Amino acid sequence: MTPERHGAAGSSDLHSAAAGSRVLVAMSGGVDSSVAAALCLRAGHDVVGVTLKLWGGPQDQGCCAVSDVDDARRVCQQLGIDHFVFNYAAEFERDVVEPYVDAHRRGRTPNPCIACNRHVKFDMLLDRARRLGFERLVTGHHVRISTQGGRRRLQRGADSAKDQSYVLYMLSEADLADLWFPVGDYRKDGLRALAAELGLRTAHKPESQDVCFITEAAGRERFLAERIDLHPAELVDAAGQRVGTAPAVELVTVGQRRGLDLGGAPQRRYAVDVDTAARRVTVGGASELAAPGVRLVDHRWAGAAIHGDVLAQTSAHGPALPARLDAEGHLRWAEPRRRVAAGQAVVFYIGDEVLGGATAAGHLA
Repeated sequence: MTPERHGAAGSSDLHSAAAGSRVLVAMSGGVDSSVAAALCLRAGHDVVGVTLKLWGGPQDQGCCAVSDVDDARRVCQQLGIDHFVFNYAAEFERDVVEPYVDAHRRGRTPNPCIACNRHVKFDMLLDRARRLGFERLVTGHHVRISTQGGRRRLQRGADSAKDQSYVLYMLSEADLADLWFPVGDYRKDGLRALAAELGLRTAHKPESQDVCFITEAAGRERFLAERIDLHPAELVDAAGQRVGTAPAVELVTVGQRRGLDLGGAPQRRYAVDVDTAARRVTVGGASELAAPGVRLVDHRWAGAAIHGDVLAQTSAHGPALPARLDAEGHLRWAEPRRRVAAGQAVVFYIGDEVLGGATAAGHLA
């Protein structure tokens, strides 16, 4: 069986490179990275699998659990390749968990998966792959790489429902030169079919979507409460009148509706502003939640900084909507949109190509 493939941007280098290239495949224990390793092997490359030990605390969901390490090891055995485990638990705590906790302390809404990609997988792991003499680091992300005018750019994966370009917007052209994303050209059902054809134990394994260090049993509130003090918040309307309470200001995010005690008010109200210092959350209707644009910081560009018309995406699988970047790097929507919580990523596209991204710091008036 040959799985359906769309385009060739994601794996063209994989097949055009000379057979025997040494590649390190990041193996999460899921079907995508399993097939990525198999495709590299099929193309004639010298393949080694590696799984990252990132979180040493309680875990009942997300990636990188003990069972995931075992699945990755067993897949490598099936493929006849070596498998190693790299321990980055201390770095993960420093660069992902601690910033996550601190962001909540400051009333931000962080994305720990983006932080993990930026600091661990495509910083420390990529650097280690280079130092160990591997010619490429390979992952199972659903993205592609295109080459235009001698420049390498990140593009969306062929399967729009699984595209992961939003969480990889920080990758530079130098990074892309040392990366392969073999599954970016494939639909998810085709990958599962190939994994089943190869007899891989991960062929029908469910996907992990949740934050790996937040257990389903304990939840985010208990996780944060063990690390920072949580403070009750008063809810006020746009005029400053008290209308209710929330159990912890550090747990409220812009756009949130549930978990706000508004005394049974019949109309829908949302958190439109969070002030952790004052322990106050301003609430309002849908119209008050809308804003003309987003203030942005910490820009990362694929090439030179740009301004002008773009498509902008504010969540991993949300729509990319028309907007304009001004000369200061802030974003104005073509028409007012729902506010973006401070701390969230905003990623810029032209068509399927990633132009760069930044972090929301508030809304424009």
